Amino acid sequence: MKIKDNISKSLKAYPLFYKANEHISRKEVIDLTNDLRSLLIPSFYETELSFEEIFAYTKRLIDKAYAYKGIKDDNDITEKLFAGFDQIIETLSKDLEFFYESDPASESKEEIILAYPGFYAILIYRLAHAMYELGIPYLPRLMSELAHSATGIDINPGAKIGEAFFIDHGTGVVIGETTTIGKRVKVYQGVTLGAISTDHAETLKGVKRHPTIKDGVTIYANATILGGKVVIGENSVIGGNAFIFKSVPDNSLVMVKNCGLVIKPLENIEK
Repeated sequence: MKIKDNISKSLKAYPLFYKANEHISRKEVIDLTNDLRSLLIPSFYETELSFEEIFAYTKRLIDKAYAYKGIKDDNDITEKLFAGFDQIIETLSKDLEFFYESDPASESKEEIILAYPGFYAILIYRLAHAMYELGIPYLPRLMSELAHSATGIDINPGAKIGEAFFIDHGTGVVIGETTTIGKRVKVYQGVTLGAISTDHAETLKGVKRHPTIKDGVTIYANATILGGKVVIGENSVIGGNAFIFKSVPDNSLVMVKNCGLVIKPLENIEK
């Protein structure tokens, strides 16, 4: 069929789109994420695989990721990843405790694990960040994008986030690659911790482009904080809809000034 031949010809003209190398499929990443999650919180997330089978499957995908990038893993990366799981479990327990402490609507920690998108996004971030720190290609970003798709919360696996982190509601939260977040920080829906847009973005790889948020900060809905030199001081509160591109001292309250808000009795409004 001519149409089919034309499509094949077009694909071959763009090698990246064609079947040049065996890539990692979305299903494989979903399976890996679910299996690793079951090792961290087995009482809530089940798998039919044994520990040894999960380890072998993880190693196969890590090897596949390295091969796709054209390098070989000679450093027992999978073993190093699994060796850090005890620390991830401890950190997640502190995240969970902080969720329960921070949200009066939560009826139990079980409810948070099962139903809260913020906790799910943080759980996947903790796994993806561990992979990112070990230099594993592709998989960290693919895993974080699964959480992004499921929750609307976009946490780059390169971000450094301290223990006891709370995201409430979560939809629209964006946390960039070089963001640094301290302990006991609260973030609400629509918050962006981003970079200041610039030309020649390729020259900024590895450069700190996103803000630093210190311990005890609360950032309310739809606030935007931009820039790698921006530091939000300890125990500060950033009000909703604030747009910040300068550092804020410790113990500050930042809020948008009320600009001409008008409130009238409903019966006085012309129809």
